[in-house]
Amino acid sequence: MRRAGGSVSATIPSEMARRFHFAPGDRVQVIETEQGILLSPFDAELQQALALASEQARRFQPALRELAQ
Repeated sequence: MRRAGGSVSATIPSEMARRFHFAPGDRVQVIETEQGILLSPFDAELQQALALASEQARRFQPALRELAQ
């Protein structure tokens, strides 16, 4: 692990990077799982959709709580 600005960077073996089509400078999405971490290519559209869903969940939290009862 190396410091890269306000983040940390990791090295992926070249064979694995080729298999998963990772290139130097690519951004990845990191998801914590019970087994460890999951890396996947960063998808700006997915990130935007998740942010929108999170925003809407906060906005409608009282109504969602009421519906859950």
